[in-house]
Amino acid sequence: MTPESFDSALASPNVRHMRLSDRRRKGELRLFSPAVLHSEICALLMMGLLTLIGCTKPQKPIDGRKRVVTTFTILQDIARNVAGDRVIVESITKPGAEIHEYEPTPRDIVKAQSADLVLRNGFGLERWFEKFMTRLGQVRSVTLSDGIEPIQIAAGRGDGTPNPHSWMSPKNALVYVENVQKALCDLDPENADYYRANATAYSAKLREISEKLEREFERIPPEQRWLVTSEGAFSYLARDFGLRELFLWPANADAEATPLQIRKVVDEVRAHRVPVGFSESTISPKPMQEVAKETGIRYGGVLYVDSLTASGGEASTYLEMLDINASRILSGFGLE
Repeated sequence: MTPESFDSALASPNVRHMRLSDRRRKGELRLFSPAVLHSEICALLMMGLLTLIGCTKPQKPIDGRKRVVTTFTILQDIARNVAGDRVIVESITKPGAEIHEYEPTPRDIVKAQSADLVLRNGFGLERWFEKFMTRLGQVRSVTLSDGIEPIQIAAGRGDGTPNPHSWMSPKNALVYVENVQKALCDLDPENADYYRANATAYSAKLREISEKLEREFERIPPEQRWLVTSEGAFSYLARDFGLRELFLWPANADAEATPLQIRKVVDEVRAHRVPVGFSESTISPKPMQEVAKETGIRYGGVLYVDSLTASGGEASTYLEMLDINASRILSGFGLE
C-alpha cells in the first residue's frame, strides 16, 4: 500500500462520513482524552485498510496459469505434487498454524478471490470455511476427503461427527490425490495427461511409505501398540496400521486437558503399561508432559498433524511429515 493509495482510501465517502460525529459536524466540537482520540484514529485506519482491500481486484497470474488455493499447508503440498509447474498452488493458512479455529483475514479473502479453485479437507475441519466461501463469489471449491469412510468422534464437542484428520493415513491420501487430479483435469483439460501422470507418480510414493509404516509399526510389541497423544488426530493412522489410540481430547477445537481428561489417560497408561506419549506441533506440550511426569513414561516429543513446517524444516512436505512421525513414534518405543 502506498501513502497515496492509503490517503485516497481515507478520503473515500465510506470513511469520510465516519470522521466526525453528528454533533461535531454541526460545529459542536469537544475535547477528547488521548485514549478516545487513539481509538478513533485506529478505527479510521482500519476502515481505510478494509476499504482499500475491498476495492482491490484479484490479480490473475500474468503467465496464464490457473491459481488454486488450499485451506492448509498439507493439502497445498499434496496438490502441488499433482499440479507440478502448470498451476500455482497456495495455502490460506501458513506453516505451523492451528487450523481448527482459524480466522481468515481480509488478505486471505483477496487471495482466494483470485483463485480458480479452492481445495478444502471437509469432515467439518474448516468450520470457518462456509462463512469464508460466501465472500468469494463464484469461486469453485472441491472437498478432498470425499470418498473416504469417516471415523466418528465419540467425545467432546464433536461427539457423533466425523474425525476430520483423514489425511493422517497415507492410504487415505491416495483418495486425496485422486480428487485433486480430477479437479485439476476439470479445471485445465489441456494439461489433463500431465496431471494424471503426476498423480500416478505421487501415488506410488504414498504406497511406498505406507508399506514402510506397516513394516515399522509391526516392530512394536502387540500389547504395547498404543499411540498416546494430546489430540485424537491419529484415528485413521491407528485404524490402518493396527494401533490403538489414547488421547486427552478428541480435537483441538475442544478445551484442552481438563483434570478429568488427564486422570483418564494416566489410568489407561498405567493399565496398559504404555511407555511413551506425544503431543502435536500446533499445541502446548504441557498436558502430555504432565501425564509423563505422573506416570513415569517418556515424553516422546512432537508429532505433526495439522500443519507442515516452513521450507527447510523437518516436516516441510507431507511425505516428510509421515516419515518423521513414524521415526519419532518408533524412537519413543525404543525401536530406532
